[in-house]
Amino acid sequence: MLTVRPVVPADFDQWKPLWDGYNAFYGRHGATALPDEVTRQTWSRFFDAYEPVHALVAKSADELLGIAHFLFHRSTISIAPNCYLQDLFTLESARGKGVGRALIEAVYERAKEAGCPRVYWHTHETNTTARQLYDRVAENSGFVVYRKILQDHSS
Repeated sequence: MLTVRPVVPADFDQWKPLWDGYNAFYGRHGATALPDEVTRQTWSRFFDAYEPVHALVAKSADELLGIAHFLFHRSTISIAPNCYLQDLFTLESARGKGVGRALIEAVYERAKEAGCPRVYWHTHETNTTARQLYDRVAENSGFVVYRKILQDHSS
């Protein structure tokens, strides 16, 4: 049986390998790994009531199978906040079994409770496996993301 719930402090030891897997998937590993300080700060934000960052975990029996991190933010085109699904990751062994969909649906519910008119996220164009799910649970807005790194925050 799959359960999706907010992360709790006791989840850290199972959350961390999922977090590391997510970062490795996007090329942040080895010499380019996130500093431990960033991981510790991210983890602490989930438990700070003043932070708009939240975390959900998908659990079966005693094993965490996936994570979803999301945040609420203001917008210039809406009075209500928007919800950005920043990170979504499941164990490879859990893929194709409804874990990702359950996490996305749980984020949708949290966003509705917060009065958000929309949830959105980005993924890399080569993430074809995840995009098969995303195409079923949301619409591709067609926007292209541009970015410019102004400062290296990894140190």
